[in-house]
Amino acid sequence: MDESGAGGRKALTADSTAARAARLAEAAVSALVEAVALTPTPGLTDRAGPGPGAPDAATARWAALALRPGLAAMAGAAARTGAATGRLREELGAIGRAAERTARVAACGTRQHRGAVWALGLLVSAAALDEGAAAAEVTATARSLALLRDRGAPRVPSPGSSVSARYGAAGAKGEARAGFPHARRALEALRGSRGRGTDEEDARLDALLGVMSTLQDTGLLYRAGPHGLRLVQSGARTVLDAGGTGTATGREALYALDEELRSRGLRAGGSEPLFAAALFLDRIC
Repeated sequence: MDESGAGGRKALTADSTAARAARLAEAAVSALVEAVALTPTPGLTDRAGPGPGAPDAATARWAALALRPGLAAMAGAAARTGAATGRLREELGAIGRAAERTARVAACGTRQHRGAVWALGLLVSAAALDEGAAAAEVTATARSLALLRDRGAPRVPSPGSSVSARYGAAGAKGEARAGFPHARRALEALRGSRGRGTDEEDARLDALLGVMSTLQDTGLLYRAGPHGLRLVQSGARTVLDAGGTGTATGREALYALDEELRSRGLRAGGSEPLFAAALFLDRIC
């Protein structure tokens, strides 16, 4: 059929939807790759080496790239549906679980980027629903999706949900249902630092440390208990209180924190996907 007819218009619309979904997925994956490349990140995989119980930077990057098709599928599903509905939430859940399995294989059986599938999956879907929206609007739409029930979700409680119930920690689900406050604050901190002329690497490190300083990381709680969580939070605050990573004192505190977390086998893995979410919002909003 001629492109001026109904069939041609539908084809163009479908192509436009697929292209936008691909762009959003690429922005999300690039944000995750950049989060892994940032160095030094205390107790996390970076260019200097792997985090405790995590793969090296090359494997983490490969696992991030493996998420691209799943994230594009989530964004495409949202664009086709056009609204935050229960049916869309269930479709996103099914795609997300498949993407998690793919990432786990790419990450050599580790759980690298598991949290990123949830956070970035909701955000790319929200961005697909609200083209051209500001960061606050995207996170609000992501919150609406997170609040919907996924009837296909596993019935067996995850370690994170068990820890959330035990300690009253928000966890990944609580973060999403609150509209990603840590990602929004990291984005604000990042842009504020740039406005003050801070070096980009230091601005990003400070934004990540801001997340670490207050996040109730359920994965960390599960592995190391409240003491491990307090150690990470207080260490991150020490760096920021010293003036941030752009100062000599702050940089020294950063290296000390990194060394301590690695020596103790502590990994604040919940902070990385939220920092990547901030980088994603920075790219698209």
